[in-house]
Amino acid sequence: MNACFLLKNPELDDDFMKMTKEAGIIGIKGHRSVGGFRASMYNALPLESVQVLTQVMKEFALKTA
Repeated sequence: MNACFLLKNPELDDDFMKMTKEAGIIGIKGHRSVGGFRASMYNALPLESVQVLTQVMKEFALKTA
């Protein structure tokens, strides 16, 4: 399953990418012509991987609020 999403403020995309990279998340950048982000979650993916992404998202939301 792919969860695709956009930030409300596209000017913050680079900051979000930096946080995901620091957390060890790779391949989250969306399609080059569409933009945004795409989190790919498959059956073999450990639950901890999803938890890392959601934690980064929560921290980013608090940081940019």
